[in-house]
Amino acid sequence: MLNQGLIKEPVFSFWFNRHDGDAEGGEIVFGGVDPKHFKGEHTFVPVTQKGYWQFDMGDVHIGGESTGFCSGGCSAIADSGTSLIAGPTAVIAEINQKIQAPGVVSQKCKTMVAQYGEEVYSLLLTEGLSTKICSRIGLCAFDGTRRVSIDIESMVNMNRNSDGMCSFCEMTVIWMQNQIKQNQTKEQAIHYINELCERFPSPLGESAVDCGSLASMPNISFTIGGKPFLLTPEQYVLQIGVGIAAQCFSGFTALDVPPPRGPLWILGDVFMGVYHTIFDSGKLRVGFAEAA
Repeated sequence: MLNQGLIKEPVFSFWFNRHDGDAEGGEIVFGGVDPKHFKGEHTFVPVTQKGYWQFDMGDVHIGGESTGFCSGGCSAIADSGTSLIAGPTAVIAEINQKIQAPGVVSQKCKTMVAQYGEEVYSLLLTEGLSTKICSRIGLCAFDGTRRVSIDIESMVNMNRNSDGMCSFCEMTVIWMQNQIKQNQTKEQAIHYINELCERFPSPLGESAVDCGSLASMPNISFTIGGKPFLLTPEQYVLQIGVGIAAQCFSGFTALDVPPPRGPLWILGDVFMGVYHTIFDSGKLRVGFAEAA
């Protein structure tokens, strides 16, 4: 379209109307933006990977508290073809716990906490080597940033003995680290993490929540371009029907993408419905502003 002179700018933008009953459901503009569909200025971030318009994202906060999972940075894409917001299991499990979504019980997670929870707590408290703990206790063949020096036989034995526990160990370390930052005792931290083990995201996707509990649910924010982008419970909970027939579902689902491509978030329609989105092909950047 640009080469044919049909549009002036190498830009396209999305606006989604989240209000049921309105005649106009949304709009995609090729060659620019519609100023009546957003408020204020857009926050732009550079594209880091072409193809899916991938960009760098910072920490995720639940009720104002850092989850810690993306404090060192995560990758994200804004995708109009994804209905929900998809993110790492470690964070989605915490969201499930806070909004009382009935996840599934992970026995591997509970086994990890029972066998190694106290050791992880003590190592974090005394040494703070969060990126090396799981390899140190023999559950991962990595120190969090690089492969450790280890011979093939030892690696095979480690993988056999860990029984796939590496990812559960890494999640436990992140959860435990945040509990220590909040001055929780060992017993309190282990109890909380066991609750998370009982709220693992359902593999079927959407999780039902109580429509009457929205007022007690926390706000959830994503840090993009150094700025928090907030979602309220009314925005991230999907409601179908009205009155006593209403059903509510969490707008979050789990997706684990390993490094180096991950950790990765997909900010789907639940996010893009709240924030008008610009895809700037000329400057290779993505921008977000409050939708209007």
